[in-house]
Amino acid sequence: MYRLPTFLTRLPSLSLLLSACTALFLTACSGRRNDGSLTIFGVLYLIVAIAAVISLIKQDWSIGKKIIWGLIIWFFPFIGSIIYFMFSGRK
Repeated sequence: MYRLPTFLTRLPSLSLLLSACTALFLTACSGRRNDGSLTIFGVLYLIVAIAAVISLIKQDWSIGKKIIWGLIIWFFPFIGSIIYFMFSGRK
């Protein structure tokens, strides 16, 4: 009985995580070689971006603020994650 409201409160965070993971795997970054393997820059980008998205999901913010920070992380691949960690005011 109480599982549905709990799931519905987590649904926006889950959709944000799903879209962020999709963005990480579908965006073309310069961290790949011609054969498709990741360079050191690509691996660092993935680690920092995944850490930023996980930190973003754990925050106790409104959905609007999470979406804005998620877009910053997504549209500015490496710099966006660094900006998030420096200026987001995380707890």
